[in-house]
Formats: sequence, structure tokens, C-alpha cells
Amino acid sequence: MRPLPSLALAAALMLAGTGGALAQTLTIGVRAGPESIDPHYTSTGTHAETLKHVFDTLVWAGDDLSLQPRLAESWTPVDATTWEFKLRRGVKFHDGSDFTADDVKFSIERSRKISGPNPTSVYVRRVRDVTVVDPYTVRVATNGPAPTLPNDFVRVFIVSEKAARDYSTQETANPGFNSGKAAIGTGPYRFVSWVPKDQLVLERFDGFWGGREPWEKVVRKELSNDAARVAQLKAGQVDVIARTPSSDIATLSRDPKLAIVSTGTIYVFNLEFDFREKPPQVSAKDGSPLAKNPFLDPRVREAFDLAIDREALAEFATEGQAKPASQLVTPNIFGYNTDIPVTKPDVARAKKLLAEAGYPDGFKVALSFTSDRLPGDKEVGTTLAQMLARIGVAVTANAQPTALFFPARQRGEYSLAMWGWATSTGEAHYTLSSLNHSFDAAKGAGNYNVTGYSNAALDGIIDRAAVALDEGQRRGLLQEALALTARDRPRLPLVIIGTAWAAQKARVVVTPRVDEDTLAMNIRPAPGR
Repeated sequence: MRPLPSLALAAALMLAGTGGALAQTLTIGVRAGPESIDPHYTSTGTHAETLKHVFDTLVWAGDDLSLQPRLAESWTPVDATTWEFKLRRGVKFHDGSDFTADDVKFSIERSRKISGPNPTSVYVRRVRDVTVVDPYTVRVATNGPAPTLPNDFVRVFIVSEKAARDYSTQETANPGFNSGKAAIGTGPYRFVSWVPKDQLVLERFDGFWGGREPWEKVVRKELSNDAARVAQLKAGQVDVIARTPSSDIATLSRDPKLAIVSTGTIYVFNLEFDFREKPPQVSAKDGSPLAKNPFLDPRVREAFDLAIDREALAEFATEGQAKPASQLVTPNIFGYNTDIPVTKPDVARAKKLLAEAGYPDGFKVALSFTSDRLPGDKEVGTTLAQMLARIGVAVTANAQPTALFFPARQRGEYSLAMWGWATSTGEAHYTLSSLNHSFDAAKGAGNYNVTGYSNAALDGIIDRAAVALDEGQRRGLLQEALALTARDRPRLPLVIIGTAWAAQKARVVVTPRVDEDTLAMNIRPAPGR
């Protein structure tokens, strides 16, 4: 090797090398990040989105939610209550160990034991037993016919039994995964470090079974403040931002250096009522207790429904980035009912219904909603409070950070709550059985029903849909259940959320997903970079 002719050339080469390394780093500005590095801790969408980089699932939901092979190459019903999954061979964990059926069995059983704010046990509630047939075959016995089990498995993350065995109790799970000791997956990126509410650092796993990703390093910066996220994009400190504020889209789209990618999503904002006898946040306007819970009266729920102008919510609260919703699932979800209309506002009728129910002067209630999770959540919640005031209900708007909202909701602290729900499995049964079915631990139903709502007729329809092997019959039952839900109003669908990514045009190209996930695997270097 010949010596370098000058220090100037050496410095130039060093800078060139640095630039090449930086070119392989992808920096993403997200509104919310994970709540742990343990993928089984919670089913919250932003949590699952983040950990898809590190951990794989047996079945993958494509950009349009179509089911695709992942760690399982195929799945077949052996009989009415048994599914067989053939696993992908040659897959390595980040520590170099082999992925086998033992890891699948361990992960499914582990996800039942770890419980955070929104337990992931909902995705394995149909599982009765898992049998390892051979290193690359597992059979899953279900507690009755389970035609949608592969849909549920899009959210069952596979961890390494070897790495996670000692970190699988409520006390040890988060410390083990957050330290990185147990955070060993088979995904395209490996865990490096995480500072909660700050940033997650990942590095490319060159042994990924699906081929090398273009980014050597991925940094997910958690920027819950919308203005801060936009400012860092404009300053070039991030390559792309997720959940671009609707109020900034028009301005950013005029910037020649930036590109905007928009899509409709499967998230629906919904308003849920408290059905317990003594709701903690409902009172007469003077603060005195009411004789009974007003939300138990269907006339009050209908009055709330009629007070809401969904067109206005979509047009003004989200600045045109949403669409009015008629039901808890979106049109691309299996079971969607095209016969359910969007409720049109009728303030006069709403006031009359309240008076008939015994509340001519209304009452007082706190409305709690997330403020930093989904696009427009704070604006929709605030506008909703104003709309309800038009029928005489005194509403206290209680905007809450996601980290506080869901634990408080799970503890039953709210009497009226607004938040976004996504049918991430692509099938309406997941939503109906999770939110509107009576809580039933034995069936694994009503996992997210913390309101006390119970309707035996609705439960029966949902239960029949759960075991209907005929697709046409199952679709009909789901549509029937959605129609009954629309009539009984345990919760009110508001708007279907739209979302947008803003990116540095010269650096990256973004492919959108309808579940709103922002994945490094869907972001590629711009041509010529």
C-alpha cells in the first residue's frame, strides 16, 4: 500500500466515509413509541408497530392487511379444532441460534402470562394447546372451531425461548427485554438501545431470512409534540415523520424538498359509555349524585349519537383527513355492513330524548381522550365536547397522554372516553368480541370491554360467528352483530382516521400501510441516493 500523499486527502477520504455511513442511517420521527421492548406486554398499535422490526410473527399482515406467510410458510386446518403450521427452515435468531417449533410453543404460552395495559392474550384466546410435531411443524388445538386463528396470529410475536425463558413473569419481563438480554428476535433489525419517550436505536441484522435491509441503522425518535416533529423534518434532523399533523399537510406539500404520502386507515375513533351502576365521572350539573347512571338509558345514548356532527368532525377537527364512520370497522374489513348509514345530527331530537329520559337540563360528565396517539385525537375530543354541550350536557374535556390514558381506562376510571381502535386482524369478529362482547374470562371474550356493557343477544351472534367455518355464514353473522351494535349503541363510531407521512424527497421513498404502521421495511432510499 502506498502512503497517502497529504493530510488533506486523508481528511477528505474520512469525510467521504462518514457521509457513506450516515447515508445508511434512517431516522424516523414518530408520535408515540413502545411501552416496553417486550412484544407481549401490550397490544397497543404503536407498541406492536415498533417491535415488528425486531420480532417476527407466524403470519404477516401485508400493507393492505392481506395474510402472508412469515415464520410459517403455510397453515392448514387438520380438522374443525386443529390448525397445523409448517415453519420456515433456516431462520436464525439475532444471537445466531436456530428458530424452531419450540420457540413458537413457548411464545404462544408466554403471551398468556404477560399482561400490560391492553393484554396480548386476546390473540391466543382460541388456543387450547400447542403441540410440537417436529422442529418445523406445530399443531394448535383450539377451544372449538377457530376459522380466524391465522388472522389472530398476525399479532403473536415469536421470541427466543433460550433468551426469554428467565424473563417471563410479570416481575422479570420488562427488565429482561428493556435491557436487551431477552430482546432476541428473528426480525430484520436487532435491538441496540431504548430510552423511553426519547428514542429507540436498531441495527440491521444481516442474517435476516428475508434478505438484508438497506439501512444499517434505524433511529426512531419519539416526538409526541406535532410542531417539534414537523420542525425536525424541516431542519433535516429526521428523514420521515409519521402522523403528519393535518394542519401542516398543505404547507409541507408545497415544499419542493418534501414528499407527502397519504392513506386511509383502519382506525376508527369511537365514543364509549360507562354501563356500571355508579359511574365515577357523572353527576348532576351542581355536582350532586344522580339517582342512576344516565347511560343505561338507550334514549340518552341515542341523544349523544344525534348530537354529533360527523361530517364536521371529519372536515374541521381533522382538516379533511378523516371520513364519517357508521360502524366500528372500515369498509375493507371482513364483515363490514354496507346497510348501516352514518348517523345524521339532529340536535332538537337529541334534546327531546334527553328530556324524555328525565334529563331536560342535561347533566355533567368528564370526557377523556388521548392527546398524542393518533392524528387529530386531541382536536376530535375537544370538538366532541363542544357538540355535546349543544344538547345541554356539561362536558369537561380531559385530554390525556397515551401512557396515562390506557392504564386509567383499564382501571375503570373513565365514564365517557374517546379513543381510536383498529381491526388489525382484518376481521370484524376481533373488534366485536374484544370491545362489545360481555367480559368472559373463560371464553377470552370482552378483553377490552371495561365499561360493563352486556347484551346476551349480541354475545350469541358473536359467539356463533367465532365458530362459523362457512365464510358466507360468518360474514352474515358479523354484519348482523354490527347492525345490532348500531341499534344498541354501547359505543359510537365517529370518524375513520386518515394519516400522512412527510419525507425528505431526496432521501427516502415511503410505501404506506392501511394499519398506519411506520416500518423501516416500508421505507427505501430515494433513487440515486
